Amino acid sequence: MKGPHRYPLIFNPKARSQKGRRALGFLMDHATRFALYATSSAEEARDLAAAFARNGEPVVIAAGGDGTLNAVVQGLSGSQTALGVLPAGTMNVFARELGIPFDNLSRAFEVIEEGRVREIDLFEANGIPFVQMAGVGFDAMVIEETTWESKKVLGPLAYLLAAVKVLGETPPRMLVTCDDGTQEEGVAVLAGNGSLYGGQFKLFHKADNRDSMLDVLVFKEAGYRLVLDSLRGLALGDLEHAGSTVSYLQAHALRVTADREVPVQVDGELMGRCTEVAFTNQDPGRLRVLAPEEPIGSRFAEAVKAMVSWTKWKPQEQKV
Repeated sequence: MKGPHRYPLIFNPKARSQKGRRALGFLMDHATRFALYATSSAEEARDLAAAFARNGEPVVIAAGGDGTLNAVVQGLSGSQTALGVLPAGTMNVFARELGIPFDNLSRAFEVIEEGRVREIDLFEANGIPFVQMAGVGFDAMVIEETTWESKKVLGPLAYLLAAVKVLGETPPRMLVTCDDGTQEEGVAVLAGNGSLYGGQFKLFHKADNRDSMLDVLVFKEAGYRLVLDSLRGLALGDLEHAGSTVSYLQAHALRVTADREVPVQVDGELMGRCTEVAFTNQDPGRLRVLAPEEPIGSRFAEAVKAMVSWTKWKPQEQKV
């Protein structure tokens, strides 16, 4: 009798984080369910995924962080092969966005086994696909300035130190032109397909990754005003009304033109430097992803929720 299907699974065995080590242990414990393909680079992960898609593989699993995920997505772009997600990175932003358990690999695998497919928008920045978000300027500069060695020693503080350095530099000037003719000038741009940025920060409060539109934040000033308005927006959960230094746009496509070469990132991975970035949603422009119908919380959160619903306490009238 033929056994259960073994899913092609692409992962980076050199992951040094605690989550990466736990993921490797999980894969070893469930080795009979996966055909494991270890990669040493994003390019190799992309090419592997593309080969599986060409061969008509119905599902390919990406096990890792958002960088590994983006590489696999690039390979699956334009195909009917569905993406399965086993979150094993630091932030796992895309998994959080789709309601996939980001801190429990067993439950994330249950989502894959259920086989429920959701189609979401797949945008490109200069031809490079991304599923969650992209940045031109400031946040990409921070990623560019942050070395792996500093992250290993300092953790998240490494990004903060890089941000302080970047804030002290003279910012580029950018012109954002949307497909409907709307234009805005600024010093940095974030484009979101989903609502989340950097984990649990909901920067793009109007975002819907199935509406064929990007939500765009244009930051008009650098320095402390940008920081203050961004922090205020995060606190309010609405950057659109955080202050005069931020504009919120929506567009099916847009172009960002800078007065000098600036770094660009897609899904948290540095794409390179350029003076012009075209954001498009190419036909078919959709990605098939295995995701739950409703977001799945942690076991503890669900238990608390259930207890609250079971024990709706109502004060009884005292007898006189």
